[in-house]
Amino acid sequence: MVIDMDTMKATLTPARETAPRNAPIHPLWLRITHWLNAVAALVMMFSGWRIYDASPVFHNIVIPPSITLGGWLGGALQWHFAVMWLLVANFIVYLAANLASGRFRRKLLPLKPKQLAADLIAVLRGRLKHDDLAQYNAIQKLAYLVVIADIVLIVLSGLAVWKSVQFPLLRTLLGGYDNARIVHFVCMSVLVVFFVVHVVMVALVPRSLLLMIRGR
Repeated sequence: MVIDMDTMKATLTPARETAPRNAPIHPLWLRITHWLNAVAALVMMFSGWRIYDASPVFHNIVIPPSITLGGWLGGALQWHFAVMWLLVANFIVYLAANLASGRFRRKLLPLKPKQLAADLIAVLRGRLKHDDLAQYNAIQKLAYLVVIADIVLIVLSGLAVWKSVQFPLLRTLLGGYDNARIVHFVCMSVLVVFFVVHVVMVALVPRSLLLMIRGR
């Protein structure tokens, strides 16, 4: 039997070229961790507001009880401590998968100041385009990098508040117990702003929601 190598190459090449085109923009692992992160962050946020109200960091800032979770301090603490394990475990999986697959580098790097400035000007003029949802613009890159760092700080500051005696070095690095509470509150506020902006952007570009559900 004689094998024609040219015929074999012609047969195999389309298969290799078609696979990447058919691959989802957002793989299944990304979609699952994205939605789990969203649910965990929201539960942590609403229950955290009830905990905050029991001993406000800033006495002139009080969260309306109607938008908190838990009903009372004990209930809020139970929600907060239960869901924090999901948030931490899922966030670790999210970071590990992004780094291992190279997606973190491909999607979020490099972040060039000139490109960021150009996209900011485009936003202010209402001309920022979202034609290719597979590519992030500079503002999206910055937002995702900021929120990743923000969640890391939320976890660390929360740990310093929750287990202050067990982690004295972490508490010291954050400026003490009271300062750790401030860091935790500020980082939570940054996450709220990101969430609001994220929802607004999804409303403006509905295809992005379908993309995060179906993958393509």
